[in-house]
Amino acid sequence: MSALPVIVGFGGFNAAGRASGHHAYRRMVLESLPDAERQETLAGLAVMMGLVTYTEGAYRDSDDQACSLVDIEARFGQQVLDGTLIRRIEAGFFDVDAVPWQKSAVLAGDAEPLRFEMDEREVPEPLPADWKVVELDNRRVQVTVAGPLAVKLDSYRDLAVKSAGQLPAGFDPGALYNSRFHPRALQLAVIGASDAVQSVGIPWAEIASSIRPDQVSVYASNVMSQMDEAGFGGLLQSRLKGSRVSTKQCPLGLNSMPADFVNAYIIGSVGHTGAIAGACASFLYNLSAAVEDIVNGRCRVAIVGNAEAPITSEIIDGYATMGALAQEDKLKKIDGGDTTDLRRSSRPFGENCGFTIAEASTYVVLMDDALALELGADIHGAVNDVFINADGFKKSISAPGPGNYITMAKAVASARAIVGDEGIRERSMVQAHGSSTPQNRVSESEIFDRVARVFGIENWPVSAVKAFVGHSLSPASGEQLITSLGVFKHGWIPGIKTIDRVADDVLGERLQIPLADLDRRDNPLDVVFLNSKGFGGNNATASVLAPRVVDRMMRKRHGESAVNSYVERRESVRARAAAYDAGALQGRFDTIYQFGEGLIDEADLTLSDKSINVPGFEQEISLELPNRFADMT
Repeated sequence: MSALPVIVGFGGFNAAGRASGHHAYRRMVLESLPDAERQETLAGLAVMMGLVTYTEGAYRDSDDQACSLVDIEARFGQQVLDGTLIRRIEAGFFDVDAVPWQKSAVLAGDAEPLRFEMDEREVPEPLPADWKVVELDNRRVQVTVAGPLAVKLDSYRDLAVKSAGQLPAGFDPGALYNSRFHPRALQLAVIGASDAVQSVGIPWAEIASSIRPDQVSVYASNVMSQMDEAGFGGLLQSRLKGSRVSTKQCPLGLNSMPADFVNAYIIGSVGHTGAIAGACASFLYNLSAAVEDIVNGRCRVAIVGNAEAPITSEIIDGYATMGALAQEDKLKKIDGGDTTDLRRSSRPFGENCGFTIAEASTYVVLMDDALALELGADIHGAVNDVFINADGFKKSISAPGPGNYITMAKAVASARAIVGDEGIRERSMVQAHGSSTPQNRVSESEIFDRVARVFGIENWPVSAVKAFVGHSLSPASGEQLITSLGVFKHGWIPGIKTIDRVADDVLGERLQIPLADLDRRDNPLDVVFLNSKGFGGNNATASVLAPRVVDRMMRKRHGESAVNSYVERRESVRARAAAYDAGALQGRFDTIYQFGEGLIDEADLTLSDKSINVPGFEQEISLELPNRFADMT
């Protein structure tokens, strides 16, 4: 009997804000929310952005005057809206109008050789053959160069790409814990994973005591590694800048660190771990591994996620040179004017010219259904399956291929086996990869249209969260998942609000691509399909089951009495999760970061031929393992 991987916690941070409590989702459908929920969402973002604080039981402005939720919306609402989602790249990253550049030049004198002074410590080693050096006072030297001199001159250039999906303005992820020397992506990993773990509403120590130490899996990674100054970026630039490599830049730059930091500093796990990279489908690759672990009984709890911080001029330069990013001049041409709205630079399934890069972290906590039942964990949905297929031989590494047809068709067929034909046709939707490139809008819509025809789907809702938060690369399909949990909870499918109409070349006969939020409260969904397409033929599609479907499945497996008892236990868990959410809305994130705490002395391990007892863990690891190949031995 296969265990069902249920989602019991989720968290992270992106351009829409904090993921736990559905707050990032709520920012996407803000116009459709009731007044109280809209105002609470705006207030939480205002606290994140440093516009207001929460002290002495009230929100307060910079003059320490108390503010109601109505006041916050009236005074700071527009500033919150302007400082979230996709927008012009802010100066905290770099100046998009004056990006540092080095221009090569060759200096040559007229009749006389070049002559100049410099600090003796700056003289190159070995001394060039055509240089003559004479010592002066104060450790200065005079240099005479017989021939031409090649130099690099500091210069600045305008960056064609000017927008990105950035964390809310004024929010500093490194300020939530002792993040000294950590690259930005690892800061995002720590605060995102901590947010997910705390959103569960059950202390991690209680979860850990309920299972064996080796029954935990952590799968997380990123695509671009850590390319800022504190990671590989600084490592590669140091010699060219005349500085030294630090002891941390190389190890912290590795793309396995978003998993390693979770194990070492958040949950203290000695269980299974992995960092799987599949370009833009990386989250689903990691999710697939975790799902298989739970389904097959290799683990009972899994934490899955990705953290990416690619808003650097070098990374943007790389993707822009490929023609993959939306550039300001191309957007102006599409808009037919001298200006463009950079907040609308990501336009899935509309007239578009490239994707918009973004930063984000996304983590989810999975349990097997029996453990969730035992602990009273709140179930937000379940992952039925994840399908991954390559494209075969390719002419271009970025070109589409047959792999995504296979993943989509298998995902729909797998979900149909659970919710039936009617569930697929009437109560399912697609979270599209929706990268906002001309090629994607055609190829992905054709896949959806052909799959819809095969399964008899006539009006398939299709949403694309990249319209709001941009393309965060490895966490992108995690953002689709968490947004889908919001749809299950609140009933609104986010419309693609950055386009005026669907492009003419989109195959949308059987698709419903809403431009405004789509209300499904009276006809709730049974299943959402997450679709992801990555460079190199990395295709993945997952099916996620709604909580109401999971409830029916749980009652059939465990019985009415057991589930009713579970529902009672769940109340206290929901209360603890709500308490964390309320504190986070007020700026108390209480980020978990246990550096140097609870260290395990290997000498204290107790080993026998039947078990291993690890200090600090309530249960032991069994060594009474079965012969998996009994029929062959």
